Formats: sequence, structure tokens, C-alpha cells
Amino acid sequence: MKEDKKILGISEDWLIKNKSIFTASEISGQPELWSDTWKRLFHVKNDLSLFMKNILSEDNLDIVLTGAGSSAFIGEALESYFKRYTSKSTRAVHSTDIVSSPEDYLYKERPTLLISFARSGNSPESVGAVDIANQVCNKVYHLIITCNERGKLASQPKKDNTFCFVLPPASNDKSLAMTGSFTAMLLSGILIARLNEINVLKSKVEILSSAGEYIINHHAPRIREIASLNFNRAVFLGSGPLKAIAREAHLKVQELSDGKVVGKHDSYLGFRHGPKAVIDNNSLIVYHLCNDEYARRYEYDLIKEIHERRDGIFRLGIGKAGDEKEFVDEMIELPGIEVLDETMLAVCSIVPSQILGFYKSINVGLHPDEPSVSGNISRVVKGVTIYPYYSNVESL
Repeated sequence: MKEDKKILGISEDWLIKNKSIFTASEISGQPELWSDTWKRLFHVKNDLSLFMKNILSEDNLDIVLTGAGSSAFIGEALESYFKRYTSKSTRAVHSTDIVSSPEDYLYKERPTLLISFARSGNSPESVGAVDIANQVCNKVYHLIITCNERGKLASQPKKDNTFCFVLPPASNDKSLAMTGSFTAMLLSGILIARLNEINVLKSKVEILSSAGEYIINHHAPRIREIASLNFNRAVFLGSGPLKAIAREAHLKVQELSDGKVVGKHDSYLGFRHGPKAVIDNNSLIVYHLCNDEYARRYEYDLIKEIHERRDGIFRLGIGKAGDEKEFVDEMIELPGIEVLDETMLAVCSIVPSQILGFYKSINVGLHPDEPSVSGNISRVVKGVTIYPYYSNVESL
């Protein structure tokens, strides 16, 4: 008799029948994927180190982290990290902004390293940003980080100014919503920023994988219960790099529920300046908690205030438990994560929100692999025309 295999607590047969198998498998497969990502980067570290060394020796180098949608949020999470570990000017700029207003974001006279994050590598803006950078910048280098070895970005002509890192095949999500692709590309960016320390970082990746396994094996049932609550708004908050994770989390729940749950994200302090008006009695509030004790003071104040006001239908905390624990309805504690810096913590901090979006999708009667009933959103963006670019500015 065939064993009734379960993924995220649901029968594999049911998942296949209800077009949910890819999303479930891709979420649950992330801990192994993170280990494989480290191995693949370790394999190419010498060639990549040589490529990066020559670029980082450039005076006045401008590093631009780019992507579209979830891939752009990766750049937002990594911006401060690259500044810190390369000592170079670094900016996160969405490829959608580069394509529409290139001269606002690219500098003609400054050498530029464009780091492109792309799951498929086929999004019009991803390819367009690379082409436009080649036109605008007098000297430009490209580091392409993609999950699809057959995508247009990975198929760019081999040149001395270009390096393409293709993640393990399992990172190339088949489902609509990015899950494993997001965390694997984020992790690869962390490792590349500290490529000379990749041996030391192996132990950190092992902690990440253990934390991910713990979330999936121990917290998924409770997250499933939370997803069944009658909320139609979800607010995600984070500090520093975790603000980008809050942004990705709000998109995951919104995408997977096909807009039946409207998402909102912000920093803890920023949320006070108007956006807090979005909270009503049908709002889920999710706190992505950082490890930095200074920032935690601001997180604590808002969490306590929201508790005292009894705002929202449910309040969920994710991270190292502190005094905030008494002010949330549920705390998802991640073992061992207190030794991780904020950006590395981001890799596993997103997982509970991915699981939440998955279960909410099923709860509202959708198929997580294909949640968009109207077809308004798709795995690879369609309908975008990239127009010829003609510069009318001599120098920026």
C-alpha cells in the first residue's frame, strides 16, 4: 500500500489534485536548498572572487542591486550589507524604475556594478535594465544571479564584464509565488558580499537550515490555524533589512490569496506616521523581530501599544522571544538565530509568512500554484513593452 506522504501536513495526493504541490514542496524544500546554494557558490568562489576583486578596485564604484517584484526586495534587504562588506556606494533600485527612468538611477561617468536578481531571467524589465545600463554607463559590469540557466539573462553573451551565477535547479520555482527562489537568491547575495569568508559562513548557513526545518516541522500546524482566522487585511512590520522581508511577506499573502487579503508593510517607526490607520478588527498583524537590541526597543514600544489597544484580530511574532512575548497571541521562536546578523536572519524570517500565505490560499478556496483566478498576475510578467532608449543627458 502506498504511503500517504504529507507535505506541510497535507496529503501529497491532495496537493497534486488541488494544484498546490509545487508551492508546498518549494516552501518545505528551502532548508536543503540553502545548503546547496552554499555548496554551489563555494564551487565557483575562485572565479567569482577574481571577477569581484577587479571591480571592487575601481575608484568611485557604484553598486546597484536590481530586480523586479520580489527580486527587487532582495536588493532592499542586501543594500546595507553590501555597503558594509564592500565599503562601496550601494543602492537598491527596482529594474522597473531603471527601465522607465534610467537617467534618474544610473550614472554615466561612474563605473557601475549592476547586480541583477531574477528567478526566470525572462522578465522584460530584468533584461531591459541590463541593456539600458550598457547604453547609459561608460563603464558597467554585470553580476547576474538567477535561478534559470535557460533564461534570457543567463544566456547573455559571455563577456569579460559579466559573470552569471546560476543557483541550484530546485530554486527555479514552478509555482506563481516566489519562495525558494527568493530565499536562495537572498542567501547568495549575502555570501557574495562576504565571499572571502564563505568557509566561516558555512556554519551560519547550517543554523539557517536548522531554523527553517524547525519552522516547517513544529510551527506549520499552528500557522495553519492562524490562516483560518477571518482576516482580510495583513500588516507586516520589520526593522532594517527585515523591512524588506515584511514587504515580501505582504506580497506573498496578497498574491496567494488573489487579493482577498490586502497586505501592508512598514517599519515599526514608520508605521506610526499614518499607515497605522489601516488596522481594523479584521487585521492580522505580523511582527518580524530583529536581533539588534537597540532596534528592539522601538519594536517593543509599538507591539506593547498595539496590544494595549487590542488592535487587530490576531498578533503574531517571528524571531527571538523577548519581553514582547507577553504582548502577542503567538510567538514563532527560531532556535539558534540569535547569532545571526539581521540580513542573514531575513532568510529564515520570511518562511512563516510564506506558509501563512500558502494556507490562506487554500482556506479561501484557491490553488496556491495558480492562485490568480482572473490571470491578472502570472509567473513571468507579460504585456510589458520595452521601448528603445535614447539618452538626452550628457552626464549625471
